[in-house]
Amino acid sequence: MKSLKSIVVLYGGFGEEREVSLKSGEKVIDSLKLKHSVEAVCLDDRNIPDWIELESHIVFPMIHGAFGEDGELQNSLSERGIEFVGSNAVSSALCMDKILAKERVEALGIKTAESLFFDANTIPLADDIIQKLGSSLVLKPRDSGSSCGLSLIENRSSMGVALSKINSGNWMVERRLKGRELTIGLLDGQALEIVEIKYSKECYDYDTKYLSGSTEYLCPAELPDEITDRIQSEAEAIFKSCDCRDFARIDFILEGDTPYFLEVNTLPGMTPQSLLPKSAAAKGIDFNSLIETMISYGIKRFNAL
Repeated sequence: MKSLKSIVVLYGGFGEEREVSLKSGEKVIDSLKLKHSVEAVCLDDRNIPDWIELESHIVFPMIHGAFGEDGELQNSLSERGIEFVGSNAVSSALCMDKILAKERVEALGIKTAESLFFDANTIPLADDIIQKLGSSLVLKPRDSGSSCGLSLIENRSSMGVALSKINSGNWMVERRLKGRELTIGLLDGQALEIVEIKYSKECYDYDTKYLSGSTEYLCPAELPDEITDRIQSEAEAIFKSCDCRDFARIDFILEGDTPYFLEVNTLPGMTPQSLLPKSAAAKGIDFNSLIETMISYGIKRFNAL
């Protein structure tokens, strides 16, 4: 007979975003312990402990990037029948893949930046890229988060240098959108408040997100009502179309009066600098209430089976 023994927080991981995952995991663990029995498991590989059982545990994944957000972890848990919070394996893999996510969003009629995709074996010529997309560009891996590996391109020379450093993986280059960086959290498919991110550096890269104190967050963002309504509506449509579950964060750039979709984050960061907690706080949901809401979805499903 099923009886919930504890909530297992899986955090850490082995990818480029491990340090962020450690910080996120620690915050989630501390919050969950206020009301629940918690088991903290810091993973260094793909081996999920055998003692985690479908009859007595719910998993709260907090592994960002590789293994945590690409659907692999979710697939492993699903194969064992273990309940977990967040999107399932198929949705996680879709949202992690920038090509597939853009295609899904474009099918909704939502704007995205013009782009090209390639792998390390089919790197296009810099001139061909510039001819199609212009010279102001963003180059980034197809399937990583936290802006890892992101490069800003402003001319043919910098494009050539960036391409010459690629020796593996799948990549995306897109027209650089220049406008206001916005993000919005969602709970159970319902949009929260929009956060505007302002920073002094040239781009909102990994260091700016997590290591710099120069970033300013405005929440709720000061936007005309019609733009706020549009972004919230588009975010909810994206969440639904990508089959996301429980929670997510969706990033946009507002160029002029037009919001452009950037990406879906199915396991958003939960560090002091993280954006989902800011989006929720502006809606009157403090951090501990947010975590309790996030785990409640898994508890509901656990009790229904």
